[in-house]
This record gives sequence, C-alpha cells and structure tokens, in this order.
Amino acid sequence: VTGVQTCALPIFPSEIKTGEKRVAMSPANVQSLTDKSVKVLVQKNAGSAAGYPDAEYNAAGATTIADRAEIFATADIILQVQSFGSNTENSDSDLALLRSGQLVIGMMDPLASPQAAKEVAATGASAIALELVPRISRAQSMDVLSSMATLAGYKSVLIGASASPRIFPMLMTAAGTLQPARVLIMGVGVAGLQACATAKRLGAVVEAYDVRPAAREQIISVGAKPVELDLDTGETEGAGGYAKEQGEDFLRRQRELMTEVVAQQDIIITTAAIPGAKSPILVTEEMVIAMKPGAVIVDLAAERGGNCDLTEQGKTIVAHDVIIVGPENVPSDLAYHASQMYGKNMQTLLELILDEDGSLNLDLNDEIVAGTLVAHDGDVPHAHMRKLLGLTEIKVPTESEQQPTTPADEKQEK
Repeated sequence: VTGVQTCALPIFPSEIKTGEKRVAMSPANVQSLTDKSVKVLVQKNAGSAAGYPDAEYNAAGATTIADRAEIFATADIILQVQSFGSNTENSDSDLALLRSGQLVIGMMDPLASPQAAKEVAATGASAIALELVPRISRAQSMDVLSSMATLAGYKSVLIGASASPRIFPMLMTAAGTLQPARVLIMGVGVAGLQACATAKRLGAVVEAYDVRPAAREQIISVGAKPVELDLDTGETEGAGGYAKEQGEDFLRRQRELMTEVVAQQDIIITTAAIPGAKSPILVTEEMVIAMKPGAVIVDLAAERGGNCDLTEQGKTIVAHDVIIVGPENVPSDLAYHASQMYGKNMQTLLELILDEDGSLNLDLNDEIVAGTLVAHDGDVPHAHMRKLLGLTEIKVPTESEQQPTTPADEKQEK
C-alpha cells in the first residue's frame, strides 16, 4: 500500500541548535543520491563545522543555497540531525517554515518530546523520527542511535583519560613501574562496549557491569572483565535489547553491592539510559565518597538526568575529591565521522523511501516506515506516540470492513 508519491527534492539546512557541529549528510552520501539523478540542495556552510566545505558538496553534485527560508520553501524532504523535539532550544523558527506535503527526517527525541510530532502534524507535514528505527536486521544500516553511541563510547574514554591524573597503560621505566588505571564501564550497550574496547586498547584494566545477563558474553568479547553481582536479573532486558526500567528495591540493592566495586576504580564511565525516561542512578553520593581522591566519573547519561547523583549536565565538577564530568552531545565533538555515519544511516533510509526515479514513496505497511512515521496527513499515526499524547487509538479496519481489491472489470467477468 503506497501512502505518498511525489517528485522528491531532498534538502538539508544548517543545524541551528547551539553547539551542534554535525550535518545530516556528508558529500559522499550526497554523491550516492546525485548518481541516481536525485537533485540535492544544501544550505551554505551547512557542513563547515563538521569539516565538509561547500566545494565538496558542489563537487558531489549538490547545489548550495544561502537563505534558510528558501531552503524550506523549496524542499520536499528536509534532512536534519537535531530536528523538532530533539532541538527544543530554537526549532520554533523552523516549524513556522514547514508546509503541507513536506517530509522531515531527523532525530526528534520522540519518546521524551511527543508533543513535537503533534506540532509538525498540525502543519500538514510528515515526520520520520530516526530514533524509532526498529532493531531488525534490515534496518541496522539506518540505526542512528547505534552509530552515535559508538562514537560517544569512544570519546567518553578520551574524556576520562584527559580528566584523570593517571595514565591508562602500565609503564615500566627507569623511574619505576606505573600501574595501569582501573576503568569500570557501567551500562554495556553500544556505547559501553565501545568504551570497554577503547579503554582496553589504551592499556587499562577494564571491568564492566550491566543488569542484562546477555551482556556478559559481550563484555568478555571486547577484552573486559564482567562484574557479577548477586541480583535477580531475569527481567532486566526489554524490547530491542535495551535495559528495562527497574524498581527501587532492585536499584537500592544494586547500589549496595556496587559500592565496594566502585571504590577500587580510577575512572568510571556510565552509559545506562532508558528510552524516553530519566536515567537510573547507578552512582550515589555515598559511592562517590567511597571513591579514590582524583578518581573520575564520565556520565554519558547526563542529558537524561545522569547516572550519578551529583552529575551536572554540561559541567565538570569536583565533589568529595572526585572529578565528575557531565558532557552534552558527545558525538558532535567527533562531527566529521559522526556526520559520515549519520549520513550513511540517512542515505539507506532514503533508498528505502525513494523510487528509482527519485520520487517519494512512503509504504505505510513497511515495518520501518510504520515504526518511524510520527506525523502524517495532519495526524500522529504512531500507536505508542498516540498513547503518550493521550490520543485515541487509530482503528484498523477488519478484513470484512475493508474495501474489495478485485478490479471492477475482473468482477464483471466473474
């Protein structure tokens, strides 16, 4: 079943959220579209902060436009990194530029900011939230969360190494032997596994902890040692491989058992996040007090409230002689490769929804389209988003209620 068919003109404007250096597509991604005769427009200097000058986009076949209003007035498909919902700082100006029939694709933080989908729908535009790409094999190359988490995990170790007064590897020198740093990764999803691998490469003694039993083998596979606590973890993994939100009794017992482990560490990197919910507290103030002077905590969950009691979003503080870093938008600090990975995710999605002639074809029965489409035809079609917004459930016609699909002339022959 085809929902929309129009001639498509993909455009990506400059990112306007403060501190965002990424761009929606790299020149190589653009080249893949222009090679198929798809015309692509780029706002002037959109890729400059990521290390992609206009000349490279022009060489890839894109046309640059300076005026942002013209970008939105011309576009059929608008490609963004931080779109409505994800950019709560200043996206209202872009919302006013949307028109009916346009399709917006980007990160929209839909589970935490569902109202943005309703606002986009009110303009008549459609929206695809990339965070909702289902975790199925066919969609792996569209998974922006995994792409960005990979880079965040890598960068978190470098942040910890920079903040720490210790070096990571063991060194045997004429001035004596320097013991390796002990690094603990808490939360072993994509970011956590990459943090384990990076810390190991730097020579640290690496341990990792995750509530999901399935994480044990993954931890070992990247050269880290799993921390095993005496907890019932049978109901800790939810859909898509994410950790499920746990009750306070479970979390309290977890903290008690972790205190002794935490006290031995030089660097702790926390990555535990629950989609659409506040991050669980894994490191309490009491645990911080028990840590070594000069120890470092890098809290990758800072933007969701933090995994540490004392984390301050966007700040580096010292509390009880422990350095606590609460970084924001970590992938943006690796904007060149982050844009390359994000652009590839975007490119693959466009290959799904664009026909060979470059026309837009949203197949509303496709699992990926249906799972990510949060605004369409003036409404919010996504079932979970409707629930978050308090909207009534969309009724799906039963087989007996559906219109017959047999062509009229065939029925007459019968």
